[in-house]
Amino acid sequence: MPFTPALRAEALKIRTLRPLYGTLPAVFLVVTAFSALAAGAADPGSDPLFASLSGVWPGQIAAIVFGALTVSAEYHGNAIRLSLAAVPRRGRWFAAKLTAVAVPVLVVGLVTGLTALFTARAVLGGAAAGLSAGEQARGVLGCGIYLMLIALFAAGLTALFRSGVATLSTLVPFILVVSFVIGDAAGSAARFLPDQAGQVVLHQTSDGPLGPWSGLAVTAVWAAAALAAGAWRLCTRDA
Repeated sequence: MPFTPALRAEALKIRTLRPLYGTLPAVFLVVTAFSALAAGAADPGSDPLFASLSGVWPGQIAAIVFGALTVSAEYHGNAIRLSLAAVPRRGRWFAAKLTAVAVPVLVVGLVTGLTALFTARAVLGGAAAGLSAGEQARGVLGCGIYLMLIALFAAGLTALFRSGVATLSTLVPFILVVSFVIGDAAGSAARFLPDQAGQVVLHQTSDGPLGPWSGLAVTAVWAAAALAAGAWRLCTRDA
């Protein structure tokens, strides 16, 4: 099967998986709500861009769930055997699956970032006056790209583990707890962890070793490594 029909088939699968129905709306709602709350609680001297987009931290969990469940559904009831029978070239099938994950998360992430920014700016009022148009555009674009990369990271790990539960039980505690514990112990080295590196783009200024785009590049490397490992597992093991 060529790539385009394979992509359409994978997109159709996503639309028919009930457990996924609430994940992308949850990204939008959680990021927007938490960003508005953070903006309301922000100190006068705090970073207005990060206050406007800080809901990405809890909201990314829904993006992780989306990436993990989209891939793990293939391992329920041996559905992957049917998928690979339709698309015998496993690399092509995996690319279609990942595209079906990446595109909706990117679109939702961009819409979410824009909505969260405007909502939080209304709460911040004059405190957000110092934000330039370029900084705001970078924050919105970075929000979408970061959420897409973290969803792909989860998708790659799920293909490697062949289990969504294993991915979620590893990645969610890491993002919410372990990353910050390591950060306290490892100092600047922790800035290269996938979540901390990627979220630099959400700050107005950066005082660490990474800038906005180099931070996203680090997250992209983590995601690429997970996807490469998942592809290797997929192509070298029996379905």
